[in-house]
Amino acid sequence: MQKTSSCNWVKGLAEMFAARGLAVPALFRAAGIDPERLEDGGERFGVDEVSRLWELAVASSGDPALGLDRALTLKYVNFDVVGYAMLSSPDLRSGLAAFARYTALISDAATFGLQPADGGRAWLVLGHTGNTRPVPRQRFSYGLLSLLTLCQWLTRRDVQPLAAHFKFAEPPEVAAYHGAFACPLRFGQAENQLLLGAADLEAAIPSRNPSLLALHEHVMRERLAALGQAGTSCRVSDEIVRRLHRGEPRREDVAASLALADRTLQRRLHAENTSFQHLLDEARSELARKYLADSRYTLGEVAHQLGFGDSSNFFRACRRWFGLPPGQYREQLLGAQAAEPFSDIGRKNSVTAVP
Repeated sequence: MQKTSSCNWVKGLAEMFAARGLAVPALFRAAGIDPERLEDGGERFGVDEVSRLWELAVASSGDPALGLDRALTLKYVNFDVVGYAMLSSPDLRSGLAAFARYTALISDAATFGLQPADGGRAWLVLGHTGNTRPVPRQRFSYGLLSLLTLCQWLTRRDVQPLAAHFKFAEPPEVAAYHGAFACPLRFGQAENQLLLGAADLEAAIPSRNPSLLALHEHVMRERLAALGQAGTSCRVSDEIVRRLHRGEPRREDVAASLALADRTLQRRLHAENTSFQHLLDEARSELARKYLADSRYTLGEVAHQLGFGDSSNFFRACRRWFGLPPGQYREQLLGAQAAEPFSDIGRKNSVTAVP
């Protein structure tokens, strides 16, 4: 099943692009997307469609720091019903835990988790899955900045991260990152993540309301079910994706993270006609396509990201998944990308900034 983002999220993104002077309808058409899809609130946009929009918007604007404006992000980002549920949460930590449970409503291509750190601190870890083309670094940066502005909106306080880490190499426009995040930055890291202090995480949300929270969570569970994301297998798959880069996940650990006994997890997966090993293999094959399509990763790094302790096991798995060893499959993927026309962006009357 294709990973997608909600219409409201993409509409907020389009409004941010428009505020930067981009001709959004032309931008969508250049990406092969009908702009009228934005008028359907139930529409979903594929993970690669959204990445394509980012690529074209950055190229059209000529601004590699596109999306790093904190004021514009706060104004246009749209977390829909998930944001309102978080407004009803008792404190920021609880609100972020709810966000982790219901991220799929915004985008099931996004993975989000709270990674505890010492002293009551926690990392807000953001990733993507389901993509076949590399995710532009601007998309990752915008996602983290959106989380930061969300924390400020919820608590009505000046939440400042203690650190920001990015998986990509340090970009030329690093000053824009300092301006957006106002904290120590590190690039070339294992995760895209923000570190928040205990005081911010424990900050009360002024609009907290237990009754409204229960109502919102009921609505969100129904929406997840409609998206096919409410089952145990979907939750297990998400947890596997979050853990793989640290090594092959143990079923018992995944069960504990979902507050389930190991035998209960096995029974529920059996009822959904799947198994932990099948979900692990499926997650690895999907992520293998993603990483092999990105030439920045060496084959050894791809094997590590997929949790293989032995590269030979990774090579055998690739032959089983794709019928080719990883190097040859990468050549095939990169060749297909090179053959794809980037856009009509350089032609007259294509996507241009509005004067």
